[in-house]
Amino acid sequence: MHTPNVHQQPVIHRRSDAWFHDPDMYGFVRRAFAKSMGYDDQDLARPIIGIAQTQSDLNNCNNNFLELAEHVKRGVWQAGGTPLEFPTISLGELFMKPTTMLYRNLMAMDTEEMIRAHPLDGVVLLGNCDKTVPAQMMGAASANVPALILTGGPHLSGRFRGQSLGACSDCRRFWAEYRAGSLSEEELCEVEDGINRSDGHCTVMGTASTMAGIAEALGWALPHTAAIPAPDARRLRLAEAAGRQSVAMVQSAIKPGDFLTPRAFENAIHLIMALGGSTNAVIHLTAVAGRRGIPLPLDLFDRISRETPYITNLQPSGQFHMEQLHEAGGVPAVLKELARGGLLHLDERTVSGQTLGESLERVLPLGADGSSGTGWCGAERIIFPLDQPLAADGGIVVLRGNLAPLGAVVKQTAVTPHLRKHRGKALVFTSTSDLAARVDDPALEVSPETVLVLQNAGPKGAPGMPEAGSLPIPKKLLAAGVRDMLRISDARMSGTAFGAVVLHVAPEAAVGGPLGLVQTGDWIDVDLDARRLHLEVADDELARRRAAWQPPASLRQARGYTRLYVDHVLQADEGADFDFLTGGD
Repeated sequence: MHTPNVHQQPVIHRRSDAWFHDPDMYGFVRRAFAKSMGYDDQDLARPIIGIAQTQSDLNNCNNNFLELAEHVKRGVWQAGGTPLEFPTISLGELFMKPTTMLYRNLMAMDTEEMIRAHPLDGVVLLGNCDKTVPAQMMGAASANVPALILTGGPHLSGRFRGQSLGACSDCRRFWAEYRAGSLSEEELCEVEDGINRSDGHCTVMGTASTMAGIAEALGWALPHTAAIPAPDARRLRLAEAAGRQSVAMVQSAIKPGDFLTPRAFENAIHLIMALGGSTNAVIHLTAVAGRRGIPLPLDLFDRISRETPYITNLQPSGQFHMEQLHEAGGVPAVLKELARGGLLHLDERTVSGQTLGESLERVLPLGADGSSGTGWCGAERIIFPLDQPLAADGGIVVLRGNLAPLGAVVKQTAVTPHLRKHRGKALVFTSTSDLAARVDDPALEVSPETVLVLQNAGPKGAPGMPEAGSLPIPKKLLAAGVRDMLRISDARMSGTAFGAVVLHVAPEAAVGGPLGLVQTGDWIDVDLDARRLHLEVADDELARRRAAWQPPASLRQARGYTRLYVDHVLQADEGADFDFLTGGD
């Protein structure tokens, strides 16, 4: 039904007014086309809330998003807004080749441009799988339109003969046992059938869980967003609340630039360290901050790691899963304990309109035992007090030395203790294909003391920086009982992985970094406590090798997006974003 005189009130208050209340011809045309979809003048006069939909049959993590979007819409209508759902690229971690990281920046561009180009006053970002959330953060940070993050939640823990399993940490553990010959094919099939038994992302503290937690720490998501399991009805109610809050954000004009501050990013880094979070979060958070022109040097991560105890008992560094974290109080309980220790900036704004400190006021402090407070799931302690931590330092440390002048990262909470300080001879693989071809060769000269080195797996060298850094233990060592050894690369590893793995070596081998000069037989010295990564080769010998070095063929991409990527991607220590996308609005 037509509302009289609505076209005589073209006062511009919101972004969407510039589309639908434009007094020129295109305002008339846009209204006419919107009405062809059933929207009337009252619908177009409300705040228009976009719902960025990343559901895809090629992305198992985001499989519950059609239902979740309907509940977001319900919340938007309840609050007096008009919801409009729109698609973007969806990056399914395990179904894409060669790696989803190659396409994270493309999805970030897609998200940003879809927001910029459409009549949206606010946006709810539906993301879950590892790269979808950071890509949406990057795009929304650049677009700087009121935006709220809603993740789809972790899946339920798997089951195998009385064990509670967390994909994909246990995927890796069982596969290693199968390669070692200690698990039968029948048993492996049984694990396969039960390890991932519902919608949702991996239920360990991998990249997806870490990024969801970061969204809460940044004030970009409503409390408890990270840990409510995907099939839990409480997530549907949270989706409705997110829809309502998105309208309130528009009415209050709260934009990402208002709460994505240097101090908010420090809060997020404190949380990463307390959770034993994914090393991938270092790259992703750096890229998100870079979109607002905020530098996050690796030394900041290392300093905060030294200040922040590891207090959350979750795989792959600990024992439990996101289900148990939710029952123990979720990310708000971890933040509450960090706040109690004076480790957070509590006056930072959040999407709720409250400060972080105000949002934590209702959260119970950790109890001294299981009878009161949060931090417990049944009889098990999930969240530990700062003065009784699982480890004195945070989960991730930064190494430097002549092998990594710009830094490298290690998830120290997942390192076998005897490998925290190690000196061994290098065994070099020049690419992922070289690794695959030789690592299980029975004639391979390798021992438990050997340092496995992978070159040309960084942002430009792969290209795309795949999760290849957790190099497989050679089969003959697995059969002998070896389950961890020192591994070094310019690649990433899955946040669900574990072991003595040095990652993100910068500059990468493919651009002439020292990693590309390492040869089999060179001695390498690593000391996590001293933060040292040293190649024991004389400077004059390195200079001779550098003069003979040739860049890999992967830098010569003929066309398309891969060429754009190789030509413009930054190094890992800068977030591996494109050089033309950093900076503020």
